[in-house]
Amino acid sequence: MRKSGETLPNTMVRQLGLFVAESDHRRMSKEARDELKKRILDTIGVAIGALDSDVIKMLKSHQADFGGVGHCTLIGGGKTAPDRAAFFNGALSRYLDFMDSYLAKGETCHQSDNFGAVLAAAEYADASGDDLLSAMAVAYQVQGRLCDEAPVRAKGFDHTTQGAYASAAGVARALRLDAERAANAVAISGTCNVALRCTRTGALSHWKGLAYPNTAFVGSHSAFLAMRGITGPEEVFEGNKGFQQAIAGPFYIDWSTENLENVKKSIIKKYNAEIHSQSSIEGVLELQERYGFTWDQIEHIGIDIFDVAFHIIGGGEEGEKTLIRTKEEADHSLQYMVAVALIDGNVLPEQYDSERILKDDVQSMLKRFTVRPKAEFTERFPAEMCSDIKISLKNGSVHTITKTDYEGFSTRPMSWETVIAKFEGLTKDHTSKRSREVIVHAVQNLETMSSREFAAILGNLKL
Repeated sequence: MRKSGETLPNTMVRQLGLFVAESDHRRMSKEARDELKKRILDTIGVAIGALDSDVIKMLKSHQADFGGVGHCTLIGGGKTAPDRAAFFNGALSRYLDFMDSYLAKGETCHQSDNFGAVLAAAEYADASGDDLLSAMAVAYQVQGRLCDEAPVRAKGFDHTTQGAYASAAGVARALRLDAERAANAVAISGTCNVALRCTRTGALSHWKGLAYPNTAFVGSHSAFLAMRGITGPEEVFEGNKGFQQAIAGPFYIDWSTENLENVKKSIIKKYNAEIHSQSSIEGVLELQERYGFTWDQIEHIGIDIFDVAFHIIGGGEEGEKTLIRTKEEADHSLQYMVAVALIDGNVLPEQYDSERILKDDVQSMLKRFTVRPKAEFTERFPAEMCSDIKISLKNGSVHTITKTDYEGFSTRPMSWETVIAKFEGLTKDHTSKRSREVIVHAVQNLETMSSREFAAILGNLKL
């Protein structure tokens, strides 16, 4: 950015910096604030549920070697430097692929991916619970609106590319940076934090679950550099070789007119499955309950779905989805997720154990599918999540259902009772009953405590 006293252009990143610095969750609607708190609890539950995952164990070893001064809490216990906490806690909340999602016409993202970074920054700054809520609301708004207006998936870039701006914005707000430093934070992170879509195509690797934690790590680092006074490219969006010219194409968001209501458009997962599969899974389970058939009576399953789902999880442009060997491949295969739901009656973390994935029952089911895109459903997305399902049984009978949403979608928001039940189910093996009660109460009353008090609760799960 420029020196004090110079005339400063009103660039997009400066407008965004002002939005970040002035945002306050107390100006949100009660409904939006309530939905934000539900998503925070949901994110914490998913994070705690991942504590015993193999990849998380690898990251604990990595953390032990590379962790810095222990300013910030790791969920489940321990402390480290803020950017390392952002990465580790972000990996916890992302690894199970059970977190919330945001659906734009040309992009899908997971705004709760920002929680680890925002929590660490808020704890470091000894910020209030008010500031933590405001920072999370900022991250949701920035990421959602960039996905609306500047999708990058079709150009070969990952949705974490927009997340680079959101994570830095959320951390900047948690650190209570002024508009100038917030703009610098976003500019640094957006410039250096660009990712390729091959993260989620072909044979999937561990990086699918770690790409956004790394984005949050860099976003946090960028915001802390800006806090010290380091500057970034002020025309990161509209300038020569900037985000618009190099990646996204022309777009404009008037940040002076933005609010913090975007969180209401995000959706919570009912099943531990890729977000575009949720209505199909609910649909096949409804058919099975209604007609009483078992998986081994099925001859064929036909699913017509919107093109985003077809291309990402149905066997379209992002690769074959019936050769399934790993968790990363399984939770991005519509065929696997629907098949295992019909066999096991649900899709939860245990459906991604290696032994479960390779069993003959589900493997034999993978070849019984036809998945096709349907133009009408593509036009209705993302306002609806449509799926036509046709299950043909070996006895000649045929059962069909059409779905337009699922429990947890924006048209059917998940209740507190359901969110808490999901949280309880994911965390019961890692927490005491008392600690679960304390976490739920803390989230619902986050305004009444400091971020350090809140982080301490998440660091001690056996109260």
